Amino acid sequence: MQKALAQNPNLLRTLLGLSFTLIFILAYAVYGATVSPSYYLYQTDAVTTTHSTAETESLYDSDENTTTWYWNIPANGVNLTWVNLTATELSDDSIIKLINVGGLYSNRLLGVEDADKFSCEDSCYQNTTHEAISEDGEDVSIYSMTTTDPGRRNNGTVYAKSLDDATEKAREIVDYTHSPSSIRVEIIEKGDRQTSPTIILTTVNEDFEEIEVFSIDAGTEFLWSLAAVIGCFSMLLIPSFGLYFAARAKERKNELKLKLAEESVDNVLQEE
Repeated sequence: MQKALAQNPNLLRTLLGLSFTLIFILAYAVYGATVSPSYYLYQTDAVTTTHSTAETESLYDSDENTTTWYWNIPANGVNLTWVNLTATELSDDSIIKLINVGGLYSNRLLGVEDADKFSCEDSCYQNTTHEAISEDGEDVSIYSMTTTDPGRRNNGTVYAKSLDDATEKAREIVDYTHSPSSIRVEIIEKGDRQTSPTIILTTVNEDFEEIEVFSIDAGTEFLWSLAAVIGCFSMLLIPSFGLYFAARAKERKNELKLKLAEESVDNVLQEE
């Protein structure tokens, strides 16, 4: 560092000028990205419907000694996203089936709050029939979706050049008709049962509601980005400047010693 400064006396000025230039360019780039975004946030209007399941039919199979309870429930297929079933008042080892000819995505971990590292997009499978077994007569829930695309449900983000373009893209993502949409629920119990289980079937339809440009507090983001850039450059420049000032201090110390030595020699010569 000392040799470099000796060869270029303006090195310190050059480093400072370059640093402030880069800080300004990077900070302006971040600021420009915040005030001219190309991302838009759209929201969906979710309508949850709890279907009437009071009417049920049953079929007793004497050969298998089982009773099958079944419900046929019409659902709205326009922008249908969720189909959730909960069955209660079950007998031991009851088999619960959620059936839709159009196909639904489900997994036993879907809807479980403590399911760590679970992603329905990776783990859910599509099938016309999803089933579960009630152990010891416990309540059973089956959660299912018509798609694993997160953009079709619970809001989303699109990249576009204008609001009209973003609106069109968002509507293309959300608009969907699940067909056929009719849901059939079957519960198979052992023995000749006379009392039917209780089921709760809910469906969720999510339609496009509104869209707006992604915006943040540009002033605050500018200050944070500027502080981050300055911090990064400080990590690089402080050691260099430390070496520079250390070299300058050592140089001044040597100059002082040399001056004292020269004065001492002059004093000796004058005395002689």
